[in-house]
Amino acid sequence: MSGVMKRMGMIFRAKANKALDRAEDPRETLDYSYQKQLELLQKVRRGVADVATSRKRLELQLNQLQGQSSKLEDQGRKALALGREDLAREALSRRAALQQQVTDLETQHQTLQGEEEKLTLAAQRLQAKVDAFRTKKETIKATYTAAQAQTRIGEAFSGISEEMGDVGLAIQRAEDKTQQLQARAGAIDELLASGALDDASGTAKDDIAAELDRISGGTDVELELQRMKAELAGGSSAQKQAIEGGAQDAAPQSQQGPHRFDKQ
Repeated sequence: MSGVMKRMGMIFRAKANKALDRAEDPRETLDYSYQKQLELLQKVRRGVADVATSRKRLELQLNQLQGQSSKLEDQGRKALALGREDLAREALSRRAALQQQVTDLETQHQTLQGEEEKLTLAAQRLQAKVDAFRTKKETIKATYTAAQAQTRIGEAFSGISEEMGDVGLAIQRAEDKTQQLQARAGAIDELLASGALDDASGTAKDDIAAELDRISGGTDVELELQRMKAELAGGSSAQKQAIEGGAQDAAPQSQQGPHRFDKQ
């Protein structure tokens, strides 16, 4: 049972990995990584700003304590000049306590100053890395986009893409149907010409009827041409009668034509 579960788990992970690979867009992943680096850089800069603010606050306190120390020293001198040694001693005692605070603050100031320099250097290095990553990111994105476009164009030309495959199948179906209709139309024409099928419109004619129509049409044209010549030449009525007689002689011949074909 455990073997079956392990196998099912492996299959599930394999399919999930394949689905994620299809859904993943390297350009989006690069943009996300770049955004995270910018957030980290922003945090480092805020750290530098916080350390600098603390250092500045210590400097203000040092200046204030040093001012008080100088004031107590002046007061001690004045008290000693007036013969008030007790006041001078008190002023010097207070000055000594302030001087210890100044020493402690100077130590903290040096520590903060060192931290500020380290963070500033780290921020500069991180900024350089972020800039380099941004340049590389844009280069990779441009290359990926160009490769993707080239692949799509190649698939379109070769017809292996899904869209072009559907178009190719539609064209193939249309060509097959067209060939089928053309074959059917040709077969019907052959059957009509052979007389195997009757033309419901009554317009189809066999070979004998077509030959008779051709002969009759040719005779009518010749007679009309002779009549026009006679009229133009101002011919006599005898010529007209001869022409009309020829027309009457041609009529029986056209009637005898079918009997000649029937004999054959």
